[in-house]
Amino acid sequence: MTAAKASRPGTRARGHECYHCKQWVEAGAAHDCWTTTEAALTRELSEDLRDAWERLRETAIAFGDQRIYASHSSIMFSRTSCYFFVRPRKNYLEVVIFLGRAVKAPQVRQVVEGADHRLAAGGVRDVRDAQRVAALFTFGGTGNTR
Repeated sequence: MTAAKASRPGTRARGHECYHCKQWVEAGAAHDCWTTTEAALTRELSEDLRDAWERLRETAIAFGDQRIYASHSSIMFSRTSCYFFVRPRKNYLEVVIFLGRAVKAPQVRQVVEGADHRLAAGGVRDVRDAQRVAALFTFGGTGNTR
């Protein structure tokens, strides 16, 4: 039986499980899990995380003109290209920043080289409250935003 004609275990309904969002999609039903909004991604955040998200967004807006948009499970911040994105999670905001060089700091969990030789500082200190936002965009915690 193919995935499109499979039945959900324990039911007679036909459909498939979406590879991306893991939702059950009935056969013939329209499904577009890639189309999302900032509001949809931040809707279920706790009050502390919502405050942190708003402060993070305001800080990014202060950097100047840019495009802010939702893409699948992330909110992207882009000038000519994406320079960082946020993945809202249940208990924290995961922030990934694209850098021009490798950085060794306690906030950086992983550095990954991308196809275009930009470096992604992955899992940069998961934000759990608004007080941690300013430290994301400073070097050495000194407040210098270079």
